[in-house]
Amino acid sequence: MQTYKNPVLYADYSDPDVIRVGEDYYMVASSFTYFPGVPLLHSKDLVHWELINYCVKELPYEKYAVPSHGSGTWAPAIRYHNGTFIVFIPLVDEGILVARSRDPYGEFQLNMLCERKGWIDSCPFWDDDGKAYMIFAYAGSRAGVKHRLMVVEIDPDCRELIGEPVLIFDGEQIAPTTEGPKMYKKDGYYYVLMPSGGVENGWQSCLRSTSVYGPYEYKIVMRQGNSPINGPHQGGWITAPDGRDWFIHFQDVLELGRIIHLQPMCFVDGWPFMGQDTDGDGIGEPVAEWKMPAEGMPEYEIARADDFSSETLGLQWQWQANPNPENYSLTAAPGHLRLYCRRNPDRDNLLWYAPNVLTQIPQQKEFSMIARLELHGDKNGDFGGIGMVGHSYAYAGLYQGPDGPELRCYEGTVSEKMFLGEAEERCVLKAPAAGSSLWLKLSVSGDKTYQFSWSADGTVFQKLEPVFRLCRATWTGAKLCLWSCSRENEESAGYCDYEYVMFE
Repeated sequence: MQTYKNPVLYADYSDPDVIRVGEDYYMVASSFTYFPGVPLLHSKDLVHWELINYCVKELPYEKYAVPSHGSGTWAPAIRYHNGTFIVFIPLVDEGILVARSRDPYGEFQLNMLCERKGWIDSCPFWDDDGKAYMIFAYAGSRAGVKHRLMVVEIDPDCRELIGEPVLIFDGEQIAPTTEGPKMYKKDGYYYVLMPSGGVENGWQSCLRSTSVYGPYEYKIVMRQGNSPINGPHQGGWITAPDGRDWFIHFQDVLELGRIIHLQPMCFVDGWPFMGQDTDGDGIGEPVAEWKMPAEGMPEYEIARADDFSSETLGLQWQWQANPNPENYSLTAAPGHLRLYCRRNPDRDNLLWYAPNVLTQIPQQKEFSMIARLELHGDKNGDFGGIGMVGHSYAYAGLYQGPDGPELRCYEGTVSEKMFLGEAEERCVLKAPAAGSSLWLKLSVSGDKTYQFSWSADGTVFQKLEPVFRLCRATWTGAKLCLWSCSRENEESAGYCDYEYVMFE
């Protein structure tokens, strides 16, 4: 008998939702200001996942031309209806966006269901009589309320609202910070699974009713208990082909974001039960290890390394704002990623404000990322390097100085964390470089710190001081990044070529 261990993904795929279509599972997650957005993952066993697509290439709003930290695409919900994959995507400042495609590997078409600020965590539901509904929550930061769930009828094609929202649950006293609702139906009952009590220390709740508009009964169905898994938070219920039920959810580990866990699930007296009861209180707790949902299935992995041999960016990469094809090229120097030295004069050219930062979600607690790069400086101040994005961040690389290439390292601190916010940077290391090309390494340790090092031959690396602490970003974990910029000039023809990125 094979078993799996939690987490099944040590990666920041926040606010997951999952469906099964035939023998295949599909999962979506939040991505906020990082684009392409709303990653779509695929699995055959709920344990091994591959990244296959994104539901949103970019957002049609001017503000996303630059980073809009904390805004953008919040917790999505995915459903399969009438042969179409339908994803509800709340844009916390704009409204409810719907993405749809008959092919999960193809392009998703977008439409706005409604324009509302502060409506979040929207999930569609089609009833047996053909009527369709949307359940949603409110963002406290925008609506001033964070403990109410609403249901509103929508047209079955998800193009518009029908009628007005109806309050089905107010958790101000028993379930504060109620969010992330997912609606299901089984044996005549409408079930709403939802996290309550907040991301770091909350629990998983359930509502049950024989009417879509209630009244609903309330029950806690999973909490931390004696387990080391805080939260446990928001996710989705899925039934396997063999009839067994499962629940996939996240755990907030702060610096590296919200990682993915899988729990066995069953029904007891008409209520879902998740995990395992180890303390005898009748409430499930997250399991550390369990029997595999299926054996002999493909053991997918999410790509991390890249040799830039394709004419399109690998799916592991996301920009810190809407993608701009003028900022990079994969064809100017085949086999290389070329990042042009762009400047953002309105914001002092700090990394936190830069739309041309190319990011990647870390997939492990401990690892090293190595990049081979060459700076082609056009003017003093041209820069190319690697780094880690967060509310406290750092990056290192080659800088074109008046006397030739320099090795530089910068540290940044974010004080106002929403949208562009407020940030400041300082240079913490400056030294002559041996040339215009080198290997750079960023190593993350188990003590939640990271350090840069460099090499002239790709074999012997010299560490750079200081050591930095990992720090989360706005609603996300820390992200790896590649970045090229012009720090001193409005216009530059400079660029940095990245030959490859690898991990060890």
